[in-house]
Amino acid sequence: MIAFYTDALSAYPGETVSLFASSAHPDARLEIARVGAAREVVATLDLGELQDAPTPAGADRDGCGWPRAGEIAVGADWRSGYYDLVLTNGAGETSHHLLVVKPPRYGSRRARAVLVLATNTYHAYNWWGGANSYCDVTGLMARELTLAEGMARAIGVLSARRPFAQNIVAMAPDGPRLMNAGVRGFQERPRTDKPEFWREHGLSPYDGAAGFLNKWEHHFVAWAEGAGIALDYFTDWDLEAEPDVLAPYACMLAVGHSEYWSAPQRDQVERFVDGGGRLAIFSGNTCYWKVRWEDGGRTLTAHKWNGFTAEPEAGANGTHMWSHPAFERPEAALTGLTFLYGGYHRLGMCVARGSGAYTVYDDRHWALEGADLGYGDSVGLDPPLLAYENDGCRLAWGEDGLPKPAPGLGVPENLRIIAIAPCSYGEDLTRGARPVLPPEDFTQAAEIAYGDASDESRRRLLRGHAVMASFTRGQGEVFNGGTTEWAHGLKAGDPYLRAITLNVLKRFGAVG
Repeated sequence: MIAFYTDALSAYPGETVSLFASSAHPDARLEIARVGAAREVVATLDLGELQDAPTPAGADRDGCGWPRAGEIAVGADWRSGYYDLVLTNGAGETSHHLLVVKPPRYGSRRARAVLVLATNTYHAYNWWGGANSYCDVTGLMARELTLAEGMARAIGVLSARRPFAQNIVAMAPDGPRLMNAGVRGFQERPRTDKPEFWREHGLSPYDGAAGFLNKWEHHFVAWAEGAGIALDYFTDWDLEAEPDVLAPYACMLAVGHSEYWSAPQRDQVERFVDGGGRLAIFSGNTCYWKVRWEDGGRTLTAHKWNGFTAEPEAGANGTHMWSHPAFERPEAALTGLTFLYGGYHRLGMCVARGSGAYTVYDDRHWALEGADLGYGDSVGLDPPLLAYENDGCRLAWGEDGLPKPAPGLGVPENLRIIAIAPCSYGEDLTRGARPVLPPEDFTQAAEIAYGDASDESRRRLLRGHAVMASFTRGQGEVFNGGTTEWAHGLKAGDPYLRAITLNVLKRFGAVG
């Protein structure tokens, strides 16, 4: 066995990061490679012999406490970006971790746009050592626990001082998408995308939902670099640790699955937009769960549905949905949309025969200029754009025949809806099909979304919509693509999504 972690996930050029490791075999070497459109090795370090350190009980919550095995000195010439750290021991065993190199603190070497990697979400899904915020994954994968039993053993306090589950931090190329393998046939059960890959690589139900390599953020970065678009990089934690880190930029990007946000992180993004910054969201389920960092970034608290039972006195400092009325800060006030009014598409029994595409309504919107799209056209048919998790809003209809935002959960009145598609917050268990998705707490979700947990409110959760939209806030502006899957369309070379993305980035000052 070989595994390792670092004392920080990000660093500036010239800084050092400590590495902590355990290996049953000596003679370890560390390869450091920047990953974007290509993989560029920048350094190889000989770490000598490593100790075979035990993994303590409770490592998922309390960390490993392993001995320091060396340090990484970030080179002055290392470009800002995601760096894959690969540790190999004398037996040829390997382990991956990550480091985000931030742009230089001083000088003019900055891009116009910054991509904030969803590292809070990486931590929330990380199950190395046993459990994550969703489940006792080790027990589930060993078939010692049912899904319900495993979910009952989820933990709300997670250590950042442990390795990452390897399929989270280093998914193999050509991994499955979180969607069904095609449109569900007549009286057919939904089929998982690439079931042979799941079996071969021993994927858990949580491995595909977070991480960079060969996932959403990686696909977006590869597309952007191929298009000549420069980006700087920070992590979620950096927005908490450095309250003005966004100030030099015209545009911030959130991509893929930026699900878990802390209050200081959100505070900075709101100041940025209100002061004239632009927020481009090519993510779904964005800013859904409120979390809290403690111990200087060593411990992430994310009690999720149990936020107010686990910490009854926490109040505004607690952790639960951002849309919970106790916080009076629904995420849609910043993002324009919420997963509570959206949901899943082409996953399990959720819209299992959906087209996988958006339907265009506001074909005069600035984001569609030059995209060759008219009213009623589909965006994202082949390959299907919509899958996994999608954000939306309640809908009304104007006299002009276009959908408008209906009031609810902070959705701004000036939201301009571009395109929509049906989604469902969960599977309809009354139809007799065996569920595929881990169940959500429909009682709490209905109470937050619609004010009560009546049967009708719970049914309304099954009738959501994915929404592509934009709006102005303060002196700034927000575009929200409304889906985790946007980067897959760019990876596939979809010309319509490429045109929309470039329109957003040009308007938001990310490119000249």
